[in-house]
Amino acid sequence: MSSLLSPEALQSIKRLDLRARMVVRGFLQGLHSSPFHGFSVQFSEHRRYNRGDDPKLIDWLVYAKTDKYFVKRFESETNLIGYLVIDLSKSMGFTENQSMTKFEYVTCLAAALTYLMIMQQDPVGLITFDEKVHASLPARSRRGHMGDVIARLSNLKPAGATDVPASLTQVAAMLKQHSLVMLFSDLWPSEDDEKTWQEQIAEVVSALARLRHAGHDVIVFHILDAAEVEFPYDGPVQFTDSESGQSVSVDATGFREDYLAALAEFRDAYRDGCNQLQIDYVPLDTSMPFDTALTEYLTQRQSRF
Repeated sequence: MSSLLSPEALQSIKRLDLRARMVVRGFLQGLHSSPFHGFSVQFSEHRRYNRGDDPKLIDWLVYAKTDKYFVKRFESETNLIGYLVIDLSKSMGFTENQSMTKFEYVTCLAAALTYLMIMQQDPVGLITFDEKVHASLPARSRRGHMGDVIARLSNLKPAGATDVPASLTQVAAMLKQHSLVMLFSDLWPSEDDEKTWQEQIAEVVSALARLRHAGHDVIVFHILDAAEVEFPYDGPVQFTDSESGQSVSVDATGFREDYLAALAEFRDAYRDGCNQLQIDYVPLDTSMPFDTALTEYLTQRQSRF
């Protein structure tokens, strides 16, 4: 099934709504015979204990099995409110030789998640950002809302710089109900920023902490181009930052080992920061089939139980 749901196969389907439906149907077909079958029922019956909840509501049988605190969801909580939060920065438009840019990959994955959530009658909304948050779509669960989200996703174009911490802080202030916040970004540090990339990561993690402390569940889809993950370059290469325009020439052959080590450290820093906040961290690249990407997401969700 993965070959049918690869970015290359889906690129021939021009309509985003048809891509989303194909991804979800293929994913559900594979899920039905997988170890994850039935997990959605378990997931819908409980949620993590949040600060401010009455300790009397803790399900101690679940605690005995998982060593984690969960409470039974009330009738009014059974519909999960989701928000797709998508990075519009110019770096998201990059690809070296893949059939989809990072942004095209994200919009297809976001459309599939929208379709999946609306199938389950869960409200889903859309928020986009670069250096600040832009106009958003409120979370709704009616079937016609799928068309609204798809139309907005289809018309988005990545451009300019980004400020992830400031934008996430805005998102935290916007959301009044406990929600599932799904962040889609390459999370690349800014070359113009005087701070180190470690300091910039710390600021993003701090902004994510605000969302968690406000009671929101968070998933970080960290999307990179396959070339950014594999570094398939040799000899002298000139790289240009798509947001700042700054260029640097390097001997790619000699630089590869240092780059891959730095990338691993970069991803690990986000993974560790998210784990400390009980945030799901899902690293992806643009060569990954979409059913694999959704399974990665589900694996992360299941590990919380």
